[in-house]
Amino acid sequence: MSKYSVLVVDDEAAQREALSGFLKKKGYQVSTAQSGKEAIEKVKNAPIDLVLTDLRMPDADGMEVLQKTKEVNPDVDVIVMTAFGSIEGATNAMKDGAIDFITKPIDLGQLEMTLTRALERKQLISENKRLRQLVDERLQFGGIITKSRIMEEALSIASRAAFSKATILITGESGTGKELVAKAIHFASPRAEQPFIAVNMAALPENLVESELFGHEKGAFTGADKLRKGRFEMANKGTLFIDEVGDVPLNTQVKLLRVLQEQQFERVGSAEPIRVDVRVIAATNRSLEEMVRNGTFREDFYYRLNVVKIHLPALRERRADIPLLVNHFLKKFAKINSKDISGISKEAMDLLMKYDYPGNVRELENIIEQSVVLCRDDVITTADLPPHVRGEKIGMDQFDIENGTFQERVEAFEKRLITDALQKANGVQTRAAEILGMSERHLRYKLQKYGMK
Repeated sequence: MSKYSVLVVDDEAAQREALSGFLKKKGYQVSTAQSGKEAIEKVKNAPIDLVLTDLRMPDADGMEVLQKTKEVNPDVDVIVMTAFGSIEGATNAMKDGAIDFITKPIDLGQLEMTLTRALERKQLISENKRLRQLVDERLQFGGIITKSRIMEEALSIASRAAFSKATILITGESGTGKELVAKAIHFASPRAEQPFIAVNMAALPENLVESELFGHEKGAFTGADKLRKGRFEMANKGTLFIDEVGDVPLNTQVKLLRVLQEQQFERVGSAEPIRVDVRVIAATNRSLEEMVRNGTFREDFYYRLNVVKIHLPALRERRADIPLLVNHFLKKFAKINSKDISGISKEAMDLLMKYDYPGNVRELENIIEQSVVLCRDDVITTADLPPHVRGEKIGMDQFDIENGTFQERVEAFEKRLITDALQKANGVQTRAAEILGMSERHLRYKLQKYGMK
């Protein structure tokens, strides 16, 4: 908030000072201009995120401020202030590029909400630009790092589905690139300029799932001290990516099914329906078909998600891509870490080709990053690879799986697997859960159960 700068433009000194004082108290960086001409000069000479301008002023009116501001920097947002009887002029300003308007006398609560929406919009645009760059670098349908037929088939489905409005279900083991494919679909679709919002269901406490998805009203529950938009509302006109959809609680599945069918929902604590236009892409590393048979996943919800299905192969199923990916990640991390590394030894590549990658492409990326950081020469050798890739077992002898009751031996084996996964993931629980093929919520339960840190 402190870096978000607002220029208040009004020829009435009292109004200008009142708005300026209010916005400063809310944490904005505020500058003022008493005329349209002064405002245009300030936009030219200082970094401004948003211009809040009166529509009617004597020298240069709000429409001219809008026009000149967009000429100087199209990324600057403009909100116009207008008397109630001049709303037609405000709507014309919105047609010319203003993002919103507010009527005089100014309701400060409405002003704060309007600026909050503008800030969220700017942050989403900035994030989408970053995501677009990431996808361009890592995952274009025509330029993905692969020569595997099975991967090319999956990407062919994704590219064809991108232009539709259909719900998409992406399946595959953890680390196979499900979120990257979802982003590629979004940026290849007609919704590319709209928000891409992601939510990981496995990382959410069950009692907060509905609030995260649908938002909540102020006072809806203990701790709900203000109105909060949910992910569906944030993704309006764009794409919502629901990762680990198999972890959605059954009672929430009913509400999600309704949103997919009717494109509307209610915030927690409200009965007022909110309509949205959201394209949903879901992903899972679990068998939803088996969950349907077990009664832990609704059949109607599954079929609503599974309109277009894309299955991403595990890295061990596309081993021919390993050398391509290794070279790509090597160049990437050598540049990031300013290291002059020209390649990888034949012996090290042989080990990488034989390794099974329970964490898939994400694990390979982590392995190469670690190897680049630790490499002391201009070529990565076997000594630079992590011990588990070299076949060495570390930190595994503190749990006795040979003695004790059956239950004690099972628990000791679980502890051993969890410890090994945490070591491979450098202590990052999300990565460890992916390596183990379980949800992060399930891993946290196991760590608490066994008193492990």
